[in-house]
Amino acid sequence: MRKTVLAVTAGLALASGLACADPVRDWHDLDKVHNHVVEAIHEMERARAANHYDMAGHGAKAEELLRQAERELHEAVEAAKAAK
Repeated sequence: MRKTVLAVTAGLALASGLACADPVRDWHDLDKVHNHVVEAIHEMERARAANHYDMAGHGAKAEELLRQAERELHEAVEAAKAAK
C-alpha cells in the first residue's frame, strides 16, 4: 500500500511539475516529458503488481490516464517535429 501511495504521489508531483514548468521551446522538451510519463507508467505497473492489483480500481484508472497522456505527448512530439 505504501508503494502505491508513493507511486500516485510521484505521478501527481510530475503532473504539477509539468503544469508549472518553463515554456516548451522545441520538440526535445516534449520528448523528455514523454519519457518521464513512460517511466511513471512502468512505476505504476510495478506498484499495482506489488499490491496484487488491489486498489479498488483506482490504480487501473491512474494507469489508463497515464497511458492517455503518453499517447497525447507522442502526438504532440510528432506534430512539433512536422512543424519544424
